[in-house]
Amino acid sequence: MKLSPKLELAGVSLRDMTEADVPAVETLERRLFPVDAWPLQMFFDELAQPETRRYVVAEVAGEIVAYAGLMCIEPIADVQTIAVVPEFEGKGIGSAVLTELIDEARRRRAEDVLLEVRADNPRAQQLYLRFGFEQIHVRPRYYRDGTDALIMRLELNKPQEGATA
Repeated sequence: MKLSPKLELAGVSLRDMTEADVPAVETLERRLFPVDAWPLQMFFDELAQPETRRYVVAEVAGEIVAYAGLMCIEPIADVQTIAVVPEFEGKGIGSAVLTELIDEARRRRAEDVLLEVRADNPRAQQLYLRFGFEQIHVRPRYYRDGTDALIMRLELNKPQEGATA
């Protein structure tokens, strides 16, 4: 997978998640999302569905520092999860894994990419807005602690400004 020169210099590598990665990813999941963490088996279940799923990890010095996953059932792709450990935030890793998921959605001929983001997570919201996502709905009390989820959508086939048919 192609990474920006900045990430290559920082020693970041991006690759497909494997079953061998699941214990480390699940440990990060519990650390990063203590209230909403996925159970271990859910990661195995997701990886067992490559016809509709794609999961990636980002590594630095052989250690997983980010992970993300996509479900795609035409014509909709859905970002299932995306996480970057706090010590590596702001280094372009979140952008790299999100770019890979969007590219995968295009390869799978999705028309839209959807995701849920916590209403109290402005940093993630700003990332998605930079990528062209727009908020389309709110799911009240979606998360276990009662926090709302913002539903965001990226239209992949949206005509560019000034484009002619």
